[in-house]
Amino acid sequence: MARSTSGESVLTRAMRVLRAFGAGTPALTVSEIARHADLPVTTAHRMVRELVALGALEPAPGKRVRVGYQLWEIASLSSPVRDLSRTALPYMEDLHAVVREHTQLGVLEGTDVLYLERLSARDAGHNAAEIAGRLPVHATSTGLVLLAHGPAALQERVLGGRPRQHTPHTVTDPTDLRRLLAAVRRDGYAIASRMIDPGAVGLAAPVRDRDDRVVAALSVVVPFRDDAPARTYVPVLLAAARGISRAMGAPLPGGDAIRTRGHRAPPG
Repeated sequence: MARSTSGESVLTRAMRVLRAFGAGTPALTVSEIARHADLPVTTAHRMVRELVALGALEPAPGKRVRVGYQLWEIASLSSPVRDLSRTALPYMEDLHAVVREHTQLGVLEGTDVLYLERLSARDAGHNAAEIAGRLPVHATSTGLVLLAHGPAALQERVLGGRPRQHTPHTVTDPTDLRRLLAAVRRDGYAIASRMIDPGAVGLAAPVRDRDDRVVAALSVVVPFRDDAPARTYVPVLLAAARGISRAMGAPLPGGDAIRTRGHRAPPG
């Protein structure tokens, strides 16, 4: 595979070009891509031209390009994501029918949460998470669940890396974070009150696979009033997360998971 003078392969540089696109940067000019990918403009221009010809990128208004349908199609065939989403969606729909607020599914990607699915009512409150978007693990309920059940090396990396203070309520002190993660493991769910959005409370529960590994987290995001109304959603959240886990073959105790459809929404 051809390499640049820096020793990088063409594939490595192409991935840097593609990673320039995100929820906040859905369409970019060649100059913007070059800056995000840390490439010379001439190199970025050549790579963009080739990626457009291959269908990985496509032209967008304003002399910009965006991710093309062919790349989306290939990514959508990813077996772990597709299987997890298909399994989770019926339970997410039941949960959403109860809480009538944002209901979402996220997985661990590095030190971020990558959101795979989200259901939202038209009048739901603000939510920082977006499908295919990322948020830091230490500042979200989804992330706290994934971090609490993640490898020790990941926990040390996050705890020792000076986590960013997103709001005055974001927990960044390593000692406090360790206590919070221990509480998540003990209680079986996480609550992140105004930690990334001063007007929102997130609640999340783990989703397990057939090997009893936590592979995802199911969460709801509700407007902040105080934490007490938000906690009333914990039972239906846990029931939905157990349902997904059981459908994935997790060795959970007890009978069939509780289905939330038909239950009335708690007050608040």
